[in-house]
Amino acid sequence: MPFRALGLGDLILKAIDDAGYTEPTPIQAAAIPEVLAGHDLIGIAQTGTGKTAAFTLPILAKLSGVVGDGTPRRPRVLILAPTRELVAQIDENIRAYAKYLPLRMALVYGGVSERPQIQAMRDGVDIVVACPGRLLDLIQQRHCDFSKLTHLVLDEADRMLDMGFIPQIRRVLKALPAKRQTLMFSATLSKEIEELTHEFQRSPKIVQIGRRANPAATVTQLVYEVQQHLKPALLAHLLGSSELNMVLVFTRTKHGADRVARKLEQTGVKTATLHSNRSQAQRLRALADFKSGAVRVLVATDIAARGIDVDGISHVVNFDFPMHSEDYVHRIGRTGRAQAIGDAISFITPDDRGPLHTLERFIGRGIVRKRAEGFDYHAPAPPRDEQPRDPRGPRPARGGFRSGGPPRQREERGRPRYR
Repeated sequence: MPFRALGLGDLILKAIDDAGYTEPTPIQAAAIPEVLAGHDLIGIAQTGTGKTAAFTLPILAKLSGVVGDGTPRRPRVLILAPTRELVAQIDENIRAYAKYLPLRMALVYGGVSERPQIQAMRDGVDIVVACPGRLLDLIQQRHCDFSKLTHLVLDEADRMLDMGFIPQIRRVLKALPAKRQTLMFSATLSKEIEELTHEFQRSPKIVQIGRRANPAATVTQLVYEVQQHLKPALLAHLLGSSELNMVLVFTRTKHGADRVARKLEQTGVKTATLHSNRSQAQRLRALADFKSGAVRVLVATDIAARGIDVDGISHVVNFDFPMHSEDYVHRIGRTGRAQAIGDAISFITPDDRGPLHTLERFIGRGIVRKRAEGFDYHAPAPPRDEQPRDPRGPRPARGGFRSGGPPRQREERGRPRYR
């Protein structure tokens, strides 16, 4: 089926041709007609299958019929995403698809000055792509008028509706018209989260491509069993192969990402980091260097790397095995995108065997175990002060006291209790 058969309009079709698209992916072919028909929608498909275009193209087609009507520009579309990088990526895609349409767009996210974002809202926009936190700040300051909004999109819906995001989403929705079209897209969507979507949608259609939470078939999945203290050495050993030419490494914590990056830099591997402790400029630079090949390895945490679309990633390495199976699916979906070939490598310690078995039940198949040739799996642990910290954090001291000394005494402040 060609894109022309979907009824998107000549100007959008011209932009699609410029982008090099020939025919819609399964999620696009299934979702676009439902969105054009005005239905609320839950779209579920593997990563790298074109979900952004699945909601962007039909929305642009509907907007193209109402722009230039002489009314003041107020946001008609709000797209929410969990990370700054994903917001920027969605904006880039929309600008490509809408290059021949007279639409204005605004990015709203934290980590940068809010003044340009406020000015953009004052000047008038048609589409807002935002992270919930900064958007709430602008709403509370009364810089946003969503009275004309017709479309709401939650990208990476399972993460957006995670318990940490639900209060923010509910507060944003209070500022939106009740009559609107609400779309939710994700690679995974649990039954529990699906039930919660009924709070935000009206009789949504469900479009599901492939088995729910199924990793891409083009990704080869491997497991390396290794002791915790040998993980950095094993990663450096594997990077000795030229086949690992563009590698995304996942760690559980921000500090863990920094430690892994330092270790790799010491071995001569050019590395960048991506996590929430980095400034927006640093994060953008890390992504740009990774995309251009200036750095070979990008070490990231789950939230920072959520939804990132970088072509050509050869390998994803789970340096720290994820606690949740859904996170594993999202992680390895950074490679093998759009039917390309990719490899996913997971380091498993004895403590990770339970989550690994849970994952194998979740995806419905076992994962191949492998050993690295020429690697010393029996190397002794380094002295205690040189050992990498447990990514799950320090264990609490016995008796409720801080380790290394007596409990801290509270300082007396203000007037004495008795005279």
